[in-house]
Amino acid sequence: MAHRRKFLPLSKHTMDMLVRFILYGLLGWIAEILFTGSYSMLSGSVKLSGQTYLWMFPIYGLAVFLEPMRKQMWTMPWPVRGTIWAGTFFIIEYLSGWLLRAAIGVCPWDYSQAGSLALDGLIRLDYFPVWFTAGLIYERLCDFLVRAQLIYYGEADREAAGDS
Repeated sequence: MAHRRKFLPLSKHTMDMLVRFILYGLLGWIAEILFTGSYSMLSGSVKLSGQTYLWMFPIYGLAVFLEPMRKQMWTMPWPVRGTIWAGTFFIIEYLSGWLLRAAIGVCPWDYSQAGSLALDGLIRLDYFPVWFTAGLIYERLCDFLVRAQLIYYGEADREAAGDS
């Protein structure tokens, strides 16, 4: 008689979280490719070549753990929320770059050419408007996921996301 391995079933919450992790990872990759491709156009290249790193998928995917921040910031004015998101993303970018540098000896992105606007070559302070905007876009994505019932904290969440 063949022995069948039993797997622990994942809860709906865990599965939804995994789906959102994958979604955030993929959307992060796409956004980075579009951003770097646009930057190449502004630099004069007609190739419009964009790039990202495989390391970025799990880093972007970890946005799933930022969802509770969205809930906590619903009542704040958008300039405050954007500033908080930019600061949060700077911290994540710095820490993930630092951890990668410590673990594999190199950080895939290197901003050291940005001079005084770069901090240890891991973040660029002049990207503040990019991260500010990305945070507000992330909120819209979270609101969509609440409406799609992939994020569900309670009835108040759907109302705040626009479903009354």
